[in-house]
Amino acid sequence: MNVFFDAISLLISADNDLLMIVGLSLWVSLVAVLVATLIGMPLGAATALYKFPGRKVLVVILNALMGLPPVVVGLLVYMLLSRSGPFGVLGLLFSPTAMIIAQTILVIPIIAALSRQIIDDLWVEYAEQLISLGASPTRRMMTLLWDGRFSLLTAVLAGFGRATAEVGAVMIVGGNIDHATRVMTTSITLEVSRGNLALALGLGIVLITLSLSINAAAFLVKEAAENRQV
Repeated sequence: MNVFFDAISLLISADNDLLMIVGLSLWVSLVAVLVATLIGMPLGAATALYKFPGRKVLVVILNALMGLPPVVVGLLVYMLLSRSGPFGVLGLLFSPTAMIIAQTILVIPIIAALSRQIIDDLWVEYAEQLISLGASPTRRMMTLLWDGRFSLLTAVLAGFGRATAEVGAVMIVGGNIDHATRVMTTSITLEVSRGNLALALGLGIVLITLSLSINAAAFLVKEAAENRQV
């Protein structure tokens, strides 16, 4: 119980180390999700609306990559950014940028696959109307993306949830460096091994609260979308 009270005390007193870790975690995850959304959402929409060779294969790959092991992504990014890798000259390894790259790669398939399914369902509903109006392929995509914005937001929230809970990839490419690349998940792992359970528990409480908030937001967005369709 003392550990629990110590953790609550850290949260109430706004411990500086805790705030820095939480702030970096949110920054890395938000940027990664933003980039993943800008890439994944148009990719998912295009896969749903356009017919091209290998489309079905791409759908299967996107669905499969939703469960991509984080440590594998971390290893691949590490190899690309290491000194002997093709992008080693950029000096990005063990930096927040490297962590953002790893998280972006993990989140893109989630947003793309979910977006494809959402747009595919909307296309079935609105196909005849959009075709009769003579809408261009680009116009069709923009119309369906706008109409499905509430449902698509749940896909973004799912990606954000994956990013904030990720530990393997960011540990490999970030190095868990104090005041530089230490985020909530990697800090919890480190502090538990050190026996500093108060800080680990405090970060765990923040992480759980964040997870609950994301799921609550996704639920409310889904409810709003369903009420709008009624």
